[in-house]
Amino acid sequence: MRLYSLSVLYKGDPKVHLLKAAYDVSTFNFFQRSSVQEFMTFTSQLIAERSALGSRASVKEQEYLCHVYVRSDGLAGVVIADNEYPQRVCFTLLDKVLDEFSRQVSKMDWPSGSPATISYSALDGYLSKYQVQT
Repeated sequence: MRLYSLSVLYKGDPKVHLLKAAYDVSTFNFFQRSSVQEFMTFTSQLIAERSALGSRASVKEQEYLCHVYVRSDGLAGVVIADNEYPQRVCFTLLDKVLDEFSRQVSKMDWPSGSPATISYSALDGYLSKYQVQT
């Protein structure tokens, strides 16, 4: 059971943009890592874009399960995990991360924010903390 990606996005008009993300691509071949990370970023944005405000969903994409939670204020979180990772744990993690993010990062920064401008450093810690050691 593995978590591969944890992203915080903002669903505004006209489209979704990434605010902050953490990735664990250590299980992939060194030469595949950047393309796998790009795939996860793209997939996270696409799923958040297609999800309604105030909704939760789990979407199967290739051999991954993508869990998305879009809050009614437009803040969205996406976890990409393998098929065995418990869905309930993913949504608990998303709740926790989005609550903490909204307390630490001003709502004024969400529409114009990017991974370079948003200062929120907890994602890597959450990604490793919620990693299930096999």
